[in-house]
Amino acid sequence: MEQRTLIERLARHLAAGDPDRWQTKVEDAASLLALMKSPDEAMVDAGDTRIWQAMIDAALRERWSVAQAPHTAEPPAGTDEEGEIALPPGSVSDNRADWVHLHDRQEKPT
Repeated sequence: MEQRTLIERLARHLAAGDPDRWQTKVEDAASLLALMKSPDEAMVDAGDTRIWQAMIDAALRERWSVAQAPHTAEPPAGTDEEGEIALPPGSVSDNRADWVHLHDRQEKPT
């Protein structure tokens, strides 16, 4: 039995309604993995975060080896801040405020 990469398995899962088009879900799968790179408190308590992050990085690199969807006429709108993950056109607007993330700790006076 063929062992598929994590990124391919996620893409195939995301395309469950249309399994022949799983390649179109590779970037969505990569986005999910990128979100998982920062562990939550329970994960930090359970193990070494450096190992977790290295494993996620390795899984993200695998997206270049899986079958990619044919390019559409519309190019991606941009990439994440590291320049690694292509963002679909609907995820990027002209409003720069969309990219600002405020944290409660920084907003409250000390």
